[in-house]
Amino acid sequence: MSVGKLSNADLNHFIIDEIKPQRSDILIRPGVGEDCAAIKFGEYACVVTTDPITGATEELGKLAVHVSVNDIASSGAEPVALLMTLLCPEDTALESIQQIVVDANKAANAMNIEIIGGHTEMTNAVNRIVVSVTAFGSTRAEDIIMTGGAKSGDYLYMTKYAGLEGTAIIAKEKEEILKDYLTKNEIQDAQSFIEQISVLREGEIGKHLKVSAMHDVTEGGVLGAIYEMCEASKVGCKVYNNKFAIHELTQKICEHFNINPLKLISSGSMLMSVDKDVAPAYEQAMIEAEIPYSKIGVLTEEMDRILIFGEEADEEIFDVIEPPVEDELYTVV
Repeated sequence: MSVGKLSNADLNHFIIDEIKPQRSDILIRPGVGEDCAAIKFGEYACVVTTDPITGATEELGKLAVHVSVNDIASSGAEPVALLMTLLCPEDTALESIQQIVVDANKAANAMNIEIIGGHTEMTNAVNRIVVSVTAFGSTRAEDIIMTGGAKSGDYLYMTKYAGLEGTAIIAKEKEEILKDYLTKNEIQDAQSFIEQISVLREGEIGKHLKVSAMHDVTEGGVLGAIYEMCEASKVGCKVYNNKFAIHELTQKICEHFNINPLKLISSGSMLMSVDKDVAPAYEQAMIEAEIPYSKIGVLTEEMDRILIFGEEADEEIFDVIEPPVEDELYTVV
């Protein structure tokens, strides 16, 4: 099997199809592309998500916190608390574990989030530290935004740049290799993309404007996220290759390793489905918040999901957007 998440087909067949609904107070259940689960408590809901960090060895605590909090943000909820599990090889220094916790706590506290527990153990089941975070958020039940809420006719937006997280990880993990290709300043700038991986502000804007759907871009990159949003929402799309914002350093690194930046893990970028009537207010809000954004396409009633090359008027050259497979990151690190 490939490294990384299960394919959507395997996820459905071997996992999701085996989980049977039992309770009426579950608002969001497992589904391809859904970032969170949600449980109703009166007029409010507890939104929950969990994620491990397996593709990086640097800044694990910070990265683990932001990846999970991003899922909560994509639901329109306020992140409140975290549980953190650390599985460590037997020879791990206690100081290394402590540093992960220090970094995680600093990142969480900066967002007014508290680490409330977890689990730490040394084990021969892993060959490097694995950090898994479960995050909890709170919102009014009626205000939840689901990945599956996108509608045909909506504009599709992507915030910041494609491949942000993957660029930062590769620049850190493969620094010695990149020294022969990039300048010292370029490598440092690429590594600094890790500072942009939060989508909390995007989530707040989306909640305020009641956008149709949000989905943070993780494994499988922005094309994977587009497929997952369309699949969850039962819609198709037309997106344009020349509309995606890709940072110059991401482009250079991807060209060097012969990988596709649109299929590279990209925490820090949020995919947002926005009603055409809401789009002007959305764009103004993003400008005022100084968050870069790209209008990359439109959702369609027809179920075809296509990536068009060239201008909007020329739709003859295109690729079909397939379900995400192994992330490009795993071919490099």
